[in-house]
Formats: sequence, C-alpha cells, structure tokens
Amino acid sequence: MPLIIVRNDITKMEVDAIVNAANPTLLGGGGVDGAIHRSAGPGLYEECKMLGGCETGQAKITKGYLLPAKYVIHTVGPVYQDGKHGEEALLTACYQNSLALAKEYALETVAFPLISSGVYGYPKAQAVKVAINAITAFLMEHDMTVYLVVFSKDAFEITGKLFNDIKAYIDDMYVDEHTDYARESQRSRFMAPRPLKASVLKPDMSQASSVGASLDDMLHQIDESFSEMLIRKIDEKQMTDAECYKKANVDRRLFNKIKNNPAYKPGKQTVLAFAIALELTLDEAREMLMKAGFALSHSNKADIVVEYCLKTRNYNIIEINQILFKLDLQPLGY
Repeated sequence: MPLIIVRNDITKMEVDAIVNAANPTLLGGGGVDGAIHRSAGPGLYEECKMLGGCETGQAKITKGYLLPAKYVIHTVGPVYQDGKHGEEALLTACYQNSLALAKEYALETVAFPLISSGVYGYPKAQAVKVAINAITAFLMEHDMTVYLVVFSKDAFEITGKLFNDIKAYIDDMYVDEHTDYARESQRSRFMAPRPLKASVLKPDMSQASSVGASLDDMLHQIDESFSEMLIRKIDEKQMTDAECYKKANVDRRLFNKIKNNPAYKPGKQTVLAFAIALELTLDEAREMLMKAGFALSHSNKADIVVEYCLKTRNYNIIEINQILFKLDLQPLGY
C-alpha cells in the first residue's frame, strides 16, 4: 500500500517502473504508447523489437532508457467492443500481470495509465473501476506503492447520487475560510476598549501554590496518545496491523513509525484514513483526531467530505479518495 491517484504525465513519473498501454507489436503507436517511446529514446524501440510482441492481457518488461523510470512494463489492453467479449477479464489481466512482473523484479513503486481508455475505447468509468479493483486486490496481499496516473479529474465518474449528496452537504456545512476580515476589523475599531480592573492587572499570588499543584496533578494524568488509541482500536476491532494499514491506504513503514513511537504525530489525512479503516463513529473519529492535535472543521471541505462519509458509514477509502480527487482536495492515507 498505498494506491495514489495523481494527475500527471506518466513519462515524467520518477518511479521504479511505468506501465505502457502498448499495442501488440510493442513497437510504439499513438497516445501513451507513442509518448513513452518518444521520451525513452531509440533504445526502447530496439529492445522491444527483440521481444516478439505481446498478447492482449499479458505483460513484458524492458529498461526505461531516457525515462525517469528504471523500467517500462508493456501490457496490451483489450479493444472495447460491447463489454460482452471478455474485455473486463482481459483488462484485469493487464493489471494483474503487470503487477506480478513488478513483484518479480522487486519493484517498490509503479505507475499505471488508465489502460484501454484511449483509442481502444474502453469507457473511462468502467476502466477506472477495473483498474482500482485489480490494484487494490493486489495491494491487500503485497507491499508496493502504485500510482494511477490520469490527465483529468473527469476520469472519475462518481455515482451521481453520492457525489451530488456530498456536494449538497458541503454547501450546507462549509464556512468560508476567508471571512470578511475588513468588516470584522472595522467593527473592532468602533468598539472602545474597556479599562482593565485593578484585580486583573495585579494577580492574586495567594492562589499560585494551588494552581501549581493542580498543574502538576494534570501532567501526571496525561491521556493515551494517538498511537496508543490506534493500537487499542485495532485490537478492539480484532484486526491485524496489516489489515488496518492496508485498509487505511497507509504505507507499512509509516504505520510502523506510528506504532513504535507513541510521541509521533502523523498528518491529519493519515489520522482520518485510520478512522475510516477502523470504521469509527463520528464521535470516535473526533476523539482520534484530538489525540493527534487535530479537529474536524467546517471551514475545510475535505473534512466535510469525511464527516459526511462517517455519518453515512461509507468506509470505502478508495471511493472517498476518488471523490476528494474529483473535488481537487487532498486524499486520505499515504
């Protein structure tokens, strides 16, 4: 884990391998295939000539040559006809076989385009679903960071009702972060400052010892840390550590850092990812956020999306991240 959705040019991805949506000859073509061959230079073409082509659904690997990526994994997606000619199974195989090659070569980071969604005509919404299902199934069993590289947020056609319900919830809850400060400043100028009472200016030193004692008592009653709460919740849900961090779309190394260092403070999106993975209630999620020094805010649209999903018990982090991506908001996890 994790699966990261990015908007980028795949030829510029600095990963161990990028995946090429190739044609059966592997000798270059249009779209992503042509762009990768042009960026890699003639060495890629010469190596591909020695591979003897590739069947639909299969995958082969070459060096990356002039690309930032070390390798190129070439896979041939199906030409979409009507969805009744085995297209889904073949497209799934493209992802499975490409990931199997990446595992065989001990690669840690791989970037995929949306295979078959260009000139091969696979409907984008269906192509996204196949890609995410195949990649997430693989990541539940293996540790790897996989990028799904798209050109536009419009590639994600979230279920109409869900997306519209979330947009309506944002409209109801969102408080503009940029309040009219000029008006507030003007209001404060017209409010004459009140003189401070002498008792305020001169502190009551007779209470100093009792305050100090209370503070000392409080410091000896520090509540559990975020890390401790996370481990407790994993045990209560009868999950393994791996089940939790994979479901949260969080990297294993980051999870271990949190687990082994109770003082470590993760980022807010990571905390929210664990709240989703553990299927917490809204109140439990707020408590977990507080342990890490955060809170849900109605001046933050991403917070409102997560709040809505917690309220409606939508704990599918990949779907939530698709919604956040489509709204140009920071995704959860990683």
